[in-house]
Amino acid sequence: MKNGKLVILSAPSGSGKTTIVKHLLTAFPDLGFSISCCTREPRGDEKHGEHYYFLSSIDFESKIQSNSFVEWEEVYKGNYYGTLKEEVERLWSLGKTVIFDVDVKGGLNLKKYYKNQALAIYVDVSDLEEVKNRLRKRGTESEESMQKRIEKMQEESSHKEKFDVLLNNDKLDETFAKAEKLVRDFLND
Repeated sequence: MKNGKLVILSAPSGSGKTTIVKHLLTAFPDLGFSISCCTREPRGDEKHGEHYYFLSSIDFESKIQSNSFVEWEEVYKGNYYGTLKEEVERLWSLGKTVIFDVDVKGGLNLKKYYKNQALAIYVDVSDLEEVKNRLRKRGTESEESMQKRIEKMQEESSHKEKFDVLLNNDKLDETFAKAEKLVRDFLND
């Protein structure tokens, strides 16, 4: 394993981790976004190789068998997500610090694999109703899907103490400033 560093942002859906990751990518040009693989269909304007690597279940399972993933899981029944080892190596070969936008289990698995090379940040929100509203505003979820996400959110929040840092995302400007400081301190360590 190389000596590159990794920044992991994890949180339940709707907590704002993607917004924070996009901000950090702008603030730190030496960060490189790790594109995850998934088996779900693209949403909205998502593009293969930019937002996700969209794979068939057969292709994903083949990569599991060949030990191609750093971490993977079946997040929802029939929907696999994972991080390819070659994606991390690709970004390191470009001289980048890898930044991840992953669910809670994926974040913990990445931290377990990379240990002190990784800073694992849990994005927390104090208002569950606000998270529900964010998910509804997306307009990408059925009511049944929304209920599954909310149940998963409650389960995932029980693991937040396992992360290196809790980053509260109630006021976005303050969250951006705190996130920048966390990343700057980690990169300069």
